[in-house]
Amino acid sequence: MTATNGRPAADGETGEDAGRADTVAAVVRQWRTVHPDLDTGPMEVIGRINRCAALLQQAEDAPLRRAGLSRPEFDLLGALRRTGHELTPSELAKETFSSGAAVTKRLKQLTERGLVERRGDARDRRVAHLRLTDAGRDLVDGILPEQLAYETAVLSVLAPQGQGELAGLLAELLGRLEGRMGALRA
Repeated sequence: MTATNGRPAADGETGEDAGRADTVAAVVRQWRTVHPDLDTGPMEVIGRINRCAALLQQAEDAPLRRAGLSRPEFDLLGALRRTGHELTPSELAKETFSSGAAVTKRLKQLTERGLVERRGDARDRRVAHLRLTDAGRDLVDGILPEQLAYETAVLSVLAPQGQGELAGLLAELLGRLEGRMGALRA
């Protein structure tokens, strides 16, 4: 038998298992022993996505950590920088896939640090408009190249073609999930 990566499969290894010495492969093998009648294929994809996300979160993005920022805080600052205009807290929540409460908490901290400033709406005092301060813009512009270099290093274990294939597959999955979840919310 040949493994999915082109090398011969080892004894007892299926084509799906070959070359996968990760935690999820062990979990899948255990489930196949307990429930050989169940298709564990979805677990191989979702489990690996979740495990990769957890490991990346544990790494805490070294450049961000050095700047005293969490990934969610950087995402808020980044949304304000890349859109190029003021946003309301609800627009920021939508841009960063965060809850309103989480955005409010993060904005309070970023405002206290002098990275974001609020401006009240002249017509509706309940609405706040947020923008980066000069210090916030300088921080984002200074960290972004270093953060991208860090992410490039993390992904360097994959060949460029593999990175492109993975990005394409994840984009397809995300697009379908976003469409599906959007339809469920409507």
